[in-house]
Amino acid sequence: MPPETIYALSSASGRAGVAVVRMSGPAVREVTRQLCGGDVPARLACLRAVRDPRSREVLDHAVILFFPAPRSFTGEDVVEFQVHGSIAVVRRLIAALSSFEGCRPASAGEFARRAFLNGRIDLVEVEALGDLLSAETEMQRKLAVEGSRRLRLVASDWRTRLLHLRGICEAHIDFSDESDVSQAIDSDSERDIEALHTEILAALAGLDAGQRVRAGFRVAVLGPPNAGKSTLVNALADRDVSITSPVPGTTRDVVEVHLDLGGFAVIIADTAGIRGEGSDIVEEEGMRRAWRAADAADIVVWVSPVDSDAICPFADCIRVASMADLGVALSQGGVLHVSGTTGYGMKALIEAIRDRCASLSGDRAFGSLVAHERQAQRLRAASEHLSRALAFSDATLDMRAEELRLACGALDMLTGKIGNEDVLDVVFAQFCIGK
Repeated sequence: MPPETIYALSSASGRAGVAVVRMSGPAVREVTRQLCGGDVPARLACLRAVRDPRSREVLDHAVILFFPAPRSFTGEDVVEFQVHGSIAVVRRLIAALSSFEGCRPASAGEFARRAFLNGRIDLVEVEALGDLLSAETEMQRKLAVEGSRRLRLVASDWRTRLLHLRGICEAHIDFSDESDVSQAIDSDSERDIEALHTEILAALAGLDAGQRVRAGFRVAVLGPPNAGKSTLVNALADRDVSITSPVPGTTRDVVEVHLDLGGFAVIIADTAGIRGEGSDIVEEEGMRRAWRAADAADIVVWVSPVDSDAICPFADCIRVASMADLGVALSQGGVLHVSGTTGYGMKALIEAIRDRCASLSGDRAFGSLVAHERQAQRLRAASEHLSRALAFSDATLDMRAEELRLACGALDMLTGKIGNEDVLDVVFAQFCIGK
């Protein structure tokens, strides 16, 4: 049974200058012919009147782009209607497309899924595409574009080397009397398996960094009551996120805000003031939550007033002397003097947080980095099979060959050469409709 032809609004919904409606499947040519009054050239933008297929009323004048199979995003015939971004125009065009037999609205991620099933992209590229669509900061964009590309190249190299090792191993099993084959096993195989194992473990070590870049670094702002923490957080956010007041203990709960600081996604947590004992059970609970936020944070910012001698309880944190516009600073080494009210020192604080984020992500962040738990699971499986392969001696080369085969299978599941439907459902369900 031939696949159905799918269509969807691929640009943002609502009123806009231009809206893009995409269509993919076997009926694309005929639908385009009827809507536009004839064939349109391949890969050449052309302006055509789009007409209702029944009444022949002109719906809009649109730029039409036709991409014939297999050289299209999905590997099928694809057409894009670039119409004026009027809600009424888009509604009428969608209604016209739905009137054709065998055409239906696309489900979430269905265009990308067809591209994957038709061999246009692999599963690592699919995940990178999802990351790119949801990227809000420069580092998230860079991770999606560069990190995934390098992971794919490295995974392809690993698979090629594994196939070579399997070939040598199986040749030794079949032709064990040949001395040159035996020498190849003795001199090359074990060393090469160890090298592959080490490289995969190194890639797995980047998982935490990749997930931090994707999800955001957690930054907890702590300090004594009335230290200006909320004022500082509001200044970082450039809006009123937390309530500020001269009354001590104004902040009782943890208030979070998502920001882009120097290209890194960060989640800033404003917390209750820390002191020896709270005045009531609510303040006590606020302090407990503040300590929990610090435990969960990647970066801690300790804030105390510029004229305070409060002792910082953290060995590794960014120390800030707040209210720098109100008093003379005490002599404090390695402390940033900042005023959330005037903005003094804010640039230095942002740079300090950004530098910590860069240090935590490391050079691996845009190399052969594993950024998804699914990818890590497959590489862990490959690593375990390689470890077991090393445990077998020449007397059990058949078992070593089997472990190498299983390791190769794990890499195939990484890129999606083989996989199960449940995994694909999870991956593609995260996409928006129209992609």
